[in-house]
Parts: sequence; C-alpha cells; structure tokens
Amino acid sequence: MTLVDIFTLVVLCTSVEVIGSRLSVSGNHFMLNGEHVFLSGGNLPWIQYAYDFGNNQWAGVKTSMENEMKLLRDAGGNTLRLWIHIQGESSPQFDLNGYVTATDRDGTFIDDFKDMLDLAQSYDILVIPTLWNAAVPQDFENRLNGLIVNPEKLASYIQVVLNPLVQAVKAHPALAAWDVFNEPEGMLDTEVSDLDQCFDTTALNDSGAGWAGKKYNYQQILRFVNWQVDAIKQEDPEALVTVGVWNAKSSTDNFHLANHYSDDCLIKAGNKSLGVLDFYEFHSYSWKCEFDHLAPFKHQWKDYGISKPILIGEFNQMEGGGWTTNQLFDYVYKDGYAGALSWDLVNNGTDQRAGIAFIKNYTGNGKIDIDI
Repeated sequence: MTLVDIFTLVVLCTSVEVIGSRLSVSGNHFMLNGEHVFLSGGNLPWIQYAYDFGNNQWAGVKTSMENEMKLLRDAGGNTLRLWIHIQGESSPQFDLNGYVTATDRDGTFIDDFKDMLDLAQSYDILVIPTLWNAAVPQDFENRLNGLIVNPEKLASYIQVVLNPLVQAVKAHPALAAWDVFNEPEGMLDTEVSDLDQCFDTTALNDSGAGWAGKKYNYQQILRFVNWQVDAIKQEDPEALVTVGVWNAKSSTDNFHLANHYSDDCLIKAGNKSLGVLDFYEFHSYSWKCEFDHLAPFKHQWKDYGISKPILIGEFNQMEGGGWTTNQLFDYVYKDGYAGALSWDLVNNGTDQRAGIAFIKNYTGNGKIDIDI
C-alpha cells in the first residue's frame, strides 16, 4: 500500500466519523456550526393532542407534521417546539399503581420519535420536544401526578423511557434541546411559606399561577425537573435542557422575586448536580390587552439578571398587548433574546408564519437561515 493509499484511507475513515454540529450555548446566545444563531419559529405543538407518538400513531400524523415543517421552512423559520407525553395519555405505559413499565403499549415510541427528527432534519428544522405539561387540570393520580409526588415512580420513568430515548437520539443534529416541563406553575401551590426562597411561593400568590389547580409545591416540581435533566445529561453530556415557565416572575432574582429554576434551587430540590438548565424559556401573554410589568416585551434580556440565554417560547398576537405578530418577533430579536417561538402554528399558522418571515433576513443577533 502506497502513502497515497494510506492517506486516502485515513481521510475516508475519518469522514465516516464526522457528525453534524449540534446546537450549543455561548454566553447569552446559541451557536450552531460555529455561528451565532437565533431560534425563530413556533409551537406545532401537536397534531393529535397526546396521541402523536407511540402505539403506531405517528403514521397517521406524519403527513400533517411534515406539511407544518415545510411551511415553517418556506417562511424562513428554523425551530419547532412540540409536545410529547403531555400528561401521559398515550405514553408512557403505566401499571395500575402508576409505575412506568414501557415507552408505550405497542413499542413504537422511540422509532416514531427518531423518524420525526429525521423528517425535521430534511427541512433543516431544529426540534425542541416538550415532555410534560401542567397547564391543564387532568394529571390523574397514577399518571403525571404520581411522577411528581413519588420519587420511585419518577425513577421508573427515567429508567424505562427517558434513558433509552435520550440514548437513541443523542447524536441527532435536529434535536435542539429538551424542554422537560411546560408551565409547571399551572399547578403550583402559591400559598407555601418557606424560609428558603427556592421553595417559598408567597410572592407568586395572586400572580395567576395555580390556574390549573394548586397541587404541587416547588420542592416537588424542582425535583421532578432536576432528576430528568440530570438523567438526560448523564446519557448525553452535550444536550441542552430547559423548562417553559408561564411567566418571567418565577425565574428571576430581580424585581424582589426569586429565581426558582436557578442551579442552586434545582440541585437543592433534587440533589443531582447535573440537573440544571442550560437556558431559560419564558412564555408571555397579555391580560386585557396589557403585558404585566415583568413581561419580556417590556424588558431586554439583561434586565432579568440571568447569565444564560433566554428563549421566548410562547407568545401570539391574540394576547400580544395590542402588538402585531411582526412587532412581537421584531422586538424579541432586537432586544437580545436568544429565540422567538410563537403559539401556535396549527391554529394560527398564517399569522405566525408572517411574523417568522418578517425577521428571516435580520442580522445582528444571530443567523436565522441554518443548515443542519
């Protein structure tokens, strides 16, 4: 074998090992392929609520989801946030005592999830899967409720579902980040007095939190988050993880409030050192056509005193303080946030995609046109 042959073989072998760049964090923004990027897109968030993945359900929704991805890409967007288990309606599989026994009844869940990511990659779309939801009052005792209040049940979910899922998709370039929990404050007990500000919720009383039932304290919610984030990072150290909070009020130490999702609070609640967030995700809706005083649309990202990126993960024109969708996207981009994902592409797609298209050529706070 000549030196040329050896060199050619080395190059060929090396090229087999090369994998695509993955989304990462640098300071207050995201990086992809060595470039500062801005996440612009929307929430899908489902085709069939809680019945998109597992149990041979994906085949029935794939065409509709592909159409949404194509429309998003055509509008100039680059990111989708979509919901997975929600509150355990069809995945994972629970036994009668609330322990997780399988990913789903028919065993298609992980393959469905992987195929969804493959589809997203074909359209250069990044995906943020949101595992659980607390925005509606339907978490029956032996489903999501059990995972939140019982550490042993949570451990069964992590072992049976989360670890294999993360292991199966951890190298996928279309996987932007994991969103563990949508709006935990929907079921937050806002009348808990505690000497530790991580767990004291009295400052959030009359804030709007607890609209879906005041069932859980922050020790339970933060443990639920901490354990899953830690499990994800044990399997995939490069993974990015967040939580989609209903309002900035729960995630800042400024304005006489407490950042309940700080590294310190999460570790204190769950005792797992890897279980901390890589970036923050705020949702923002107006009430009676007015944004509250902490809304991102009244502040720059730096006003919250957070050293990590802030993604505005839900907003829309209907509850946008009288702003147009174009104005909302424009503001998020220009005021230093790391991304803007509107709600929602299925029911308000024409309006949402107009806002996405409005900023698609912006520069100065990150590239939007990406290749993955």
